[in-house]
Amino acid sequence: MRVLSIDYGKKRTGIAVTDPLQIIANGLATVSTSQLFDFLETYIAREPVERIVVGKPMQTNGAPSENLARVELFVAQWRQKRPEIPVEFYDERFTSVLAHQAILDSGVRKKVRRENRGLVDEISATIILQDWMNARK
Repeated sequence: MRVLSIDYGKKRTGIAVTDPLQIIANGLATVSTSQLFDFLETYIAREPVERIVVGKPMQTNGAPSENLARVELFVAQWRQKRPEIPVEFYDERFTSVLAHQAILDSGVRKKVRRENRGLVDEISATIILQDWMNARK
């Protein structure tokens, strides 16, 4: 079964997923946050998901970020709707910075970066998932 990760944002949400053997994390999509529940339900109907890892937004000093309340509300609603799929939080500090750097290092042009703002969210979700997998080893 796969593990799915979410980098939850006010407008856009990045999603990543493992392969069925849970060896590698891959970016899956960036969706409008208002469409997140529908996207997840459709995906889970096609692919078995063992658990969902949600990035926990914290400031560098360890204090909660302004987005934490929205993330916690989403998780509470998800747990009520689909209690059979466990959800866990994972610290997402610095993932956006790492995602921006990965995009720059890969040579993606400025025009493409401007047109595809969701790329950072998807890469951030991938970093969260890969870090979570590494921490479990």
